[in-house]
Amino acid sequence: MKKPIRRSPIALAILALLIREPMHPYRMQQLIKERGKDIVINVHHRTSIYQTIERLLRDEAIQVMQKQRQPGKPDFTIYTITDRGKETVYKWLREMLSTPKDEFFDFPAAISFLALLPPEEVIKELQKRISILQTKLENSRKSTKESIADGLPRLFLLEIEYQQVLQHAELMWLKDIVQSIQSHQIWWDREWLEKIAQKFTSAEEE
Repeated sequence: MKKPIRRSPIALAILALLIREPMHPYRMQQLIKERGKDIVINVHHRTSIYQTIERLLRDEAIQVMQKQRQPGKPDFTIYTITDRGKETVYKWLREMLSTPKDEFFDFPAAISFLALLPPEEVIKELQKRISILQTKLENSRKSTKESIADGLPRLFLLEIEYQQVLQHAELMWLKDIVQSIQSHQIWWDREWLEKIAQKFTSAEEE
């Protein structure tokens, strides 16, 4: 029995593109960027595409359709999807749409150790994040309006819409946290942290 193919956003994108037509890696990267999918799929470095292609080849999800020789340059390779690749991409889509996955991002990890910094510094850094998020959200909304005005159906903007919802929710939460720290509803200093640590350490030992 063949082992399952390891899932990733780039692998999903490659298989989804190859369902439509055979193509070479540069065209894959180009289409992902042209269609705005690079906001949810990291293809800024083409090496990640080539590495994923090699893995999909080994797993027999794709295969080489043809190679074209280019004097003084690497072979120009065009890939096509296999039956196993087609089965896999539909299986992944159903799983990814239906089942939330535990994902580990930098920001929640930093939040979990936030008390290492003094409250004033936390406010300063969170305000920087708020400013960046506001700019990103404004630019994204402007771009979406332009795309809709150009006649692009909402179906092809859903991943951008999802990102906007997350950014808006994070902005509201960040502003609330900053306000709570400023008003001392949330506050800490070394003495308070030591008391809390002692209290919960004692509770765990009982």
